[in-house]
Amino acid sequence: MNWKKPELLSPAGDMEKLKMAVAYGADAVYLAGTSFGMRSFAGNFTDDELSAAVRYAHDHGVKTHVTVNTMPRSGEVDALPAHLERLDAAGVDALIIADLGAFTMAGKYAPHCERHISTQQSIANYAAAQSWFDLGAKRVVLARELSLQEVAEIRRRTDPQLEIEVFAHGAMCVSHSGRCLLSNYMTGRDANRGACAQPCRYQYALVEEKRPGEYFPVFEDETGTYIMNSRDMCMIDHLDDLMEAGVDCLKIEGRAKSAYYAAIVTGAYRHVLDDVAAGRPIDPVWRDEVEHVSHRHYATGFFYGPPGQYYENSRYIRDWQICAVVTDCDEDGNATLSLRNKFAAGDVLEVVGPDTKPFTITAEPMVDSEGNELQEVKTPQMVFRMRLPKAVPPMSFLRRAADLSAKD
Repeated sequence: MNWKKPELLSPAGDMEKLKMAVAYGADAVYLAGTSFGMRSFAGNFTDDELSAAVRYAHDHGVKTHVTVNTMPRSGEVDALPAHLERLDAAGVDALIIADLGAFTMAGKYAPHCERHISTQQSIANYAAAQSWFDLGAKRVVLARELSLQEVAEIRRRTDPQLEIEVFAHGAMCVSHSGRCLLSNYMTGRDANRGACAQPCRYQYALVEEKRPGEYFPVFEDETGTYIMNSRDMCMIDHLDDLMEAGVDCLKIEGRAKSAYYAAIVTGAYRHVLDDVAAGRPIDPVWRDEVEHVSHRHYATGFFYGPPGQYYENSRYIRDWQICAVVTDCDEDGNATLSLRNKFAAGDVLEVVGPDTKPFTITAEPMVDSEGNELQEVKTPQMVFRMRLPKAVPPMSFLRRAADLSAKD
C-alpha cells in the first residue's frame, strides 16, 4: 500500500532528554518554556535554554514544537504576547495550543510558527478538526479517546492539507484527557495547568462517617483494587494500522519521564516505523525495547475500542536498571562513561545505543579519572573509563536486570 510515513514526535522535558530523542531518531521533539505548558514538573527550558534547544535540534535536522497549551487566566494572558514573540524569534517550528485566545495571539505574535491544536481541545470529529484548519491551524492532535475508524473518518472528511497527529505511546488519563478535576480537588494541583498529581493512581479505602480513622479496604480480589486505574498506551505492534488511517504524526508521551525512556522508546519506534514503511519484516529486537523502560501494563488505548477497566495494581514495571551512560568511545571500544547505578567488574551487563542493537558484556575492571583501577563503581554521576568489546556511539547505555527498587 502507498502509505505515508508519519513524523515521529518525541518528548523533550529538558536538554538531556532532547539530545537523547534526537540521537535515537526523532523527526521532531516537543518541549516547553517555563510557563504556559502542561507539564510543570518536566524540567522545561528557560528562554536561553530554549533557544539553544532549537539550535541543537535544527543542526541535527529535527523540528521543535513548543507547548503553549494551558488555559491561561486573564491575568496571565498579558504575559503571553512577549512569550510568543520569544518563541518566534528563537525559530520554533510549531506551537501546540489549546486556548482559542492563545491561538489567535499566536497568529499575531508568532507568525513564523505553525499552530497545532493540542489534545486538550478534545477534537473528536471532522467538523471540529476542519474548523480549526479554517481558522489557520496546520495540525490537530486528536482526542486520545478515538478509535482507528474515527481517526480515519476525520482524515477522510477534512482538507488534505490539515495534518493529523495522534498519541501512539505513553501514559493515559483515567478521565477524558485533561478534563479531570480530582488532582485540583485533593491536592490543589490543577491538571489543566500542568500540575497533575495523578491521584487516580492512588489506592483507596472506604471510611464510614461515624468511624473516623477506620479504613476498610475495597477489595476487587486478593490484590485489592485501584478504582480509577489505567494502563499505558503502546501501539508499536500496530503502526501499519495507524499509517493506513492516514495519520501524519505519531506522538510519544513522556516529557516528565527519564532521558533513558525518551531514548529507548524513540529508538524502538524509529526502527519499527522504518521497517513497516519500507515493507520489511519487523526486527523483534526493537519491539522488545519498549519492555526495557519503566512502564505500566500496556494496552492499545481506544484505537480498537474502549480498553476496559484494569483491576490489578498500578505500579510501574521496572525490570531493567541503568548503570551508566557512554559519553565517548573510540574505535577500539575504549569508553568514557558517567555512572547512574553502581556495578562491579564481572557483572553481566547489556549495552544499547543509537542504531546499536543490545548486546551482552561482562564488565571489565574500570579506571577512574586519575588512572586508578577500580573493581567497583558506586558514586553517582562519577566519570570513569572501561573497555567495551566494540565501539558504540555516545549516549549509549549500560543496563542490567533490576531489583524492585531501581529507577530509570
